[in-house]
Amino acid sequence: MWKDWIELTKPNLLRLNVFAAFGGFWVASKWHFDWWTLLYMLIGTTLVMACATVINNYWDRELDKKMTRTQHRALPNGRLNPNAVLVYGIILGVLGLTVLFTLVNATCGLLAVVGMFAYIVIYTMWLKRTSTWSTSIGGISGAMPPVIGYCAVTDSIDMGAWILFAWLFLWQPAHFWSLAIRRVEEYRAAGFPLLPVVKGIERTKLQMIPYIALLIPTGILLYAYDYVGVAFLIISTLLSGGWLVQTLMGLRAKNLDKWAKTNFLISVNYLMIIFIVMMIDTAHIG
Repeated sequence: MWKDWIELTKPNLLRLNVFAAFGGFWVASKWHFDWWTLLYMLIGTTLVMACATVINNYWDRELDKKMTRTQHRALPNGRLNPNAVLVYGIILGVLGLTVLFTLVNATCGLLAVVGMFAYIVIYTMWLKRTSTWSTSIGGISGAMPPVIGYCAVTDSIDMGAWILFAWLFLWQPAHFWSLAIRRVEEYRAAGFPLLPVVKGIERTKLQMIPYIALLIPTGILLYAYDYVGVAFLIISTLLSGGWLVQTLMGLRAKNLDKWAKTNFLISVNYLMIIFIVMMIDTAHIG
């Protein structure tokens, strides 16, 4: 049963976002680390994100029964008590915010509050059920982890924070839409008005293009403001360009499922590689 409690936090999503928070901290530190601040930031950020995903699972439990991908989760399957899950989520959030506000700084705490509100209230409770804009606006919360990591060092929202925010904000819609294209009928049955459900798959493929294309100048900006070196500039441009080309190929793809699966896998590996290279090629102080 303990595995069900862990699964409520969506560990795979959590792992990727914690890594992004670590990457943001690394870039801001420029190879000069306050290890205690890093530890507290990671603990607080992890707890806050876990809170958001747990409450998301709680709120979506009835709709999750309608989807093959989610109907075997602990809440729709009846293995966990909804009220206990809600309390669990609230406790995680209170602990996470306490750590960030008291052991990191108020800027990180406020960013976490904004991220939680965007994910739980704006995305989960409102837009996910009413608008095709849910994926794009929901990207606000998903873009917070690297900014929190960055601001744990700087305690200010400067250009570096905005660039890292832009990176995750632009990455998320295309990443999610490639999955939504593959699961479009499940989302339709569950009543989620996602872009491929409401506007169609062809429109969705077109809308992925500008988000991915804008990742190229985002990488250039990170280099131009001297946060990273030329190696990152080259690799990020090649990776973003490669993902863009594969996305454009989807406009004429005959095997839609194969194309969407490949695009999704590219998006996951893209982010991991980007942050690894970003950290390796982070500018040094002095």
